[in-house]
Amino acid sequence: MNDNKNVGARFIEPAVRLPKRKHIRLKNYDYKSNGYYFITICAYKGKSYIRKHKETIEKILLSLPERFSGLKIDWYILMPTHLHVIFVFNEAKKDLSEIIRTFKALVIRNTKIIFWQRNYYEHVIRNENALLKIREYIQNNPLAENIKFEEFYKDGSDESDPY
Repeated sequence: MNDNKNVGARFIEPAVRLPKRKHIRLKNYDYKSNGYYFITICAYKGKSYIRKHKETIEKILLSLPERFSGLKIDWYILMPTHLHVIFVFNEAKKDLSEIIRTFKALVIRNTKIIFWQRNYYEHVIRNENALLKIREYIQNNPLAENIKFEEFYKDGSDESDPY
């Protein structure tokens, strides 16, 4: 019989601590609140799956208002590696994350591939000027890399403006 007291499993500290995921949602914000939400969802590893599955994605996207009471789609564009969409919430029963989760799951189920990156980008649109500029961005400049949201709120039309 072995009297070795070091038998069994033990936890080994990793040499390098892994970074924690950033919390990118607004703290204490109710994502069922009435209003406009600009969303960007990227394809997994930047693959250009969207072109091949455009009809399926559009059909699922446009069916979301039928699935979720209080949801409308204001504007959207499908790019080869990502989707931009503006959702409008009016007394929505489900929050934004549940709607996005359902959309992603339906696309994966229908395409049978790992389609989307794990997270998504969202921006709560706070005034009409921002809404108009985001619509313009989606329509006319879908290849621009960065949106400068602070530019949308420079006129001081939003008292909650952090910029």
